[in-house]
Amino acid sequence: MTTPYSHLKVSAAVRYWEDAEVNLTEDTRGTLIPCRNRDLWEPLIDLTTGQILGWPKGVKADVHYKICDAGEYWLTDADGKPLYKWRGHYVPNDLLAWQEDGYGDYIILDINESGIIQNWNPCIDLEEWKACAQPAESLPAPPG
Repeated sequence: MTTPYSHLKVSAAVRYWEDAEVNLTEDTRGTLIPCRNRDLWEPLIDLTTGQILGWPKGVKADVHYKICDAGEYWLTDADGKPLYKWRGHYVPNDLLAWQEDGYGDYIILDINESGIIQNWNPCIDLEEWKACAQPAESLPAPPG
């Protein structure tokens, strides 16, 4: 069955940027991690493949970010138009912390050198999402 959504857009305020390793180096200031936009981590993830769009080739990351109720998450179409918004105040564990329990407060992902999330196995229950009436004005366009 096909769905109208194909991507997950994350906009999460990271509490401790040093909770990631990028190319085996602790990212103490958050300057090494791709998809950072000021104080937010904003990857756009292909739901089928686990590919993070716009991820630089050759960059590997082990992410263990504490978010603490400071994130927004959308299911979007291929053009980045938001179709559903996460209802909860916590990180959707079934998408962003399934390999290790993130307790709704952490994004825990291993991202390989091609920008693909390792062991990607998304689980989406649309009852946990609300349909967007209109595209969110603040939702950034996907990387081109």
